[in-house]
Amino acid sequence: MAAHAIPYFKNDAGLARIRIHAREFMCVGASPPLDHPHIFIDMGSDAEAICPYCSTVFVYDASLKAAAEPADCIFEPGSIAA
Repeated sequence: MAAHAIPYFKNDAGLARIRIHAREFMCVGASPPLDHPHIFIDMGSDAEAICPYCSTVFVYDASLKAAAEPADCIFEPGSIAA
């Protein structure tokens, strides 16, 4: 079991790259109902990872004060009713 919450990220703007402050995360693509399957991505020790569904490049940045840059790429899983 994870000792911390796994952050979720979305890419409504269709950005090529999103800087994030996590090496383990979920990508949802765009906000529902335009999302793809919500998948877990683990960068391991790499500095970036590519989502196999939407091709967004996620770049790890330890200097970020927020979870993502731009901040509107943060997705709250309970924020949209199913």
